[in-house]
Amino acid sequence: MTDFTEAADLTELSAVRLLDGYRGGEFSPVEATRAALARAEEVQPELNAFVRLLAGDALEQARASEERWRRGEPRGLLDGVPVTVKDILLLRGAPTLRGSRTIDPAGGRWDEDAPSVARLREHGAVFLGKTTTPEFGWKGVTDSPLSGVTRNPHDPTRTAGGSSGGAAAAVARGAGPLALGTDGGGSVRIPAAFCGIFALKPTYGRVPLYPASAFGTLAHVGPMTRDAADAALLMDVIGVPDSRDWSALGPAPESFTAGLAGGVRGLRVAYSPSLGGQVAVRPEVAAAVRRAVERLAGLGAYVEETDPDLADPVDAFHTLWFAGAARVVQRLTREQRERLDPGLREICGAGARYSALDYLAAVDVRVDLGRRMGRFHERYDLLVTPTLPITAFEAGAEVPKGSGHRRWTGWTPFTYPFNMTQQPAATVPVGTDADGLPVGLQLVAARHRDALVLRAAHALYEAGVPASGATPGGG
Repeated sequence: MTDFTEAADLTELSAVRLLDGYRGGEFSPVEATRAALARAEEVQPELNAFVRLLAGDALEQARASEERWRRGEPRGLLDGVPVTVKDILLLRGAPTLRGSRTIDPAGGRWDEDAPSVARLREHGAVFLGKTTTPEFGWKGVTDSPLSGVTRNPHDPTRTAGGSSGGAAAAVARGAGPLALGTDGGGSVRIPAAFCGIFALKPTYGRVPLYPASAFGTLAHVGPMTRDAADAALLMDVIGVPDSRDWSALGPAPESFTAGLAGGVRGLRVAYSPSLGGQVAVRPEVAAAVRRAVERLAGLGAYVEETDPDLADPVDAFHTLWFAGAARVVQRLTREQRERLDPGLREICGAGARYSALDYLAAVDVRVDLGRRMGRFHERYDLLVTPTLPITAFEAGAEVPKGSGHRRWTGWTPFTYPFNMTQQPAATVPVGTDADGLPVGLQLVAARHRDALVLRAAHALYEAGVPASGATPGGG
């Protein structure tokens, strides 16, 4: 099994292609895992995408998978595929430190998988390691007191985004084709857009979450992948009920992979370049997104430039988000609080001052927003926006220098509203700016229409928007 690996780099292959290779005997899970681990070790000093690599465990899992493939008895849909897990989600046998120095690695038994991780294990996936997160996933960039700054694979002086920044950087540089991230206000879509990969925030409850997030029903688990086909495959594995999550949805009506076919012909697409002028979008970003929208029209979609009835809900989001952050740290001692990220400590203070009535008023805003988006999707199958109005800025900062923004929500106005409405939303890379930094397009559909989002994204990939498979940094 060496001819293929001498001719091509296994780290450049999607999960779908790896599985085809295992099935045809071109290469093995052990070869793919060794390649992914080597790439992770190579890029870690530059990008800081991992808090923990699990090389020994991963190779043991890969050898077991290789034996199953040799017998013609693969365990499941992802047998032998290397994956990474954001260090917010439980992974049996490894501490989950959530980017915080307040969590003692020796203080827990670490003997339970999160639901999505458990499904991956049941399907034979190979766990490469845990990826970086800001402390408790609180912001849209990835740096923490525990693990430092995670950097962009296209330019290490820039941020990878967050809060699933390590996952995005790992996938972009070939350290595993599949990653699990979490998204409470854009946290799979933001880093995916900055790093030039695909990510889906599913409908709330489609992927079960346990333990429950302190950020409540804003928090989603989602796939971060090389393309939409890989995300659909991953959703077929993780998008099933788990008894530990009382808010989880029932089984999906069909396979997400099977639903990829069909294209976008006849779909009603609303294109909102700036949410009705509310968002100042960088010209290079706007141009790249518009070109991709024109391609959707060329594929047969009925595209109309129009805006949803969407007044910026940032104040209500802050109430919900800051209150959730305060809940995260509620049981910490004064000494432990002093060790927190200063920005997190600040929003926790604000969150602790909200009353129950303040919180319920924010819920009312959320309910009304959901109602308006529900009515909007009676007229349109999909909403298309930029994922972000900018490309990646300097690493180590919460907001771009000179932007005037106080918090990360100032530069993410296209992402957090759809956590409030619980809708499925994906980001697709659709080009780069003059500095070679990726631009993302966001696809949004009505609740429960995750398969439609994946189908439209897949149509863009099939049409060559974007060209997939490139590895930034040349290695």
